[in-house]
Amino acid sequence: MGSDVEDVEKFLKKQDKFIKELLLKGFEKLKTENPFVHLQHYEDKKYYKFRIGNYRALIDADFDKKILDVRVLDHRSVIYKRKH
Repeated sequence: MGSDVEDVEKFLKKQDKFIKELLLKGFEKLKTENPFVHLQHYEDKKYYKFRIGNYRALIDADFDKKILDVRVLDHRSVIYKRKH
């Protein structure tokens, strides 16, 4: 099984140009002083959910280093069925 980063990169590579641009443009919203205005806590998990159209990213936040790490990226019909 690959790493989370490899899985996210692989998912992006499989998308057509329009979807890839939509997702990358969506992630640009997180490059702000307070990205948490765009994030919602994901159920009982340590992840945050970021919605981009019909796609969802589960993001891990390192508050000390001020880093957001995309752990899972997929269509919303798939992401909630996966075990994280």
